[in-house]
Amino acid sequence: MGVSLSTARWLAPTSFIVDFAAQQYGMFSSPNMLDVHNQNLSFFSPQPYFIGGFFFPQQLFQLAWLYRLWKLDDRKPNERRELEQICDFVPYYAIGNFCIAAWMFFWNSSNLAASHAFVTVNTFTQLYYLVARLRPMDTSSTSSILTHIVSKTFAGIGVLDFLHNGSVAFFKDQAPSTAVKVLTGLGFGAASLVSDWIFGGCLVYNLVALSVGQSGSWRTLLGGYAAACAAIVGAKNLAR
Repeated sequence: MGVSLSTARWLAPTSFIVDFAAQQYGMFSSPNMLDVHNQNLSFFSPQPYFIGGFFFPQQLFQLAWLYRLWKLDDRKPNERRELEQICDFVPYYAIGNFCIAAWMFFWNSSNLAASHAFVTVNTFTQLYYLVARLRPMDTSSTSSILTHIVSKTFAGIGVLDFLHNGSVAFFKDQAPSTAVKVLTGLGFGAASLVSDWIFGGCLVYNLVALSVGQSGSWRTLLGGYAAACAAIVGAKNLAR
């Protein structure tokens, strides 16, 4: 599904700008996205400032990745190979940005079922890219490292968005059932077992954000899951 270099060089930055503009709308409109968050809580509602704390550094990595897209020269064989990996991710990256931008408008209008549709498309698009398309990281290539960071952080925060939006859209003001508690632990644990330090770190961050956003025994359990997943990710990647 990769695109040509000429297409990638306008599609990727355009999608970034559209998403960035939508985020500004989400923060400064009335009601803003924090207002909607506070009015719609459920068992997968994170502490909202964790999301902002994630997106700021993630956008810096995106800018560095976009800079490589424009800087590299496809007439040079080594740089052409780097551009091939960047261009392969561009359509998935663009879909993600456009979905997040659309999500913002539905979220701020409190149409949470519609916003969840866009979250779902984004999350599973990014996960598909990680599983089916992403090439192994070449640690000697800045472009490869950045592609891994951008794609895995997109997918990682997408998991949190999917859980959060789905819970408030369909289970508003509800406490987690026993099944939810068990499946959360199993799901995050299994994902941690097959994750590298980037995506695995995102999973741990998600659990910490959820834990801080919740209360009581559910908060404690989520914190325990975060610690366990951190141990799994750390041990797995240190053993390599």
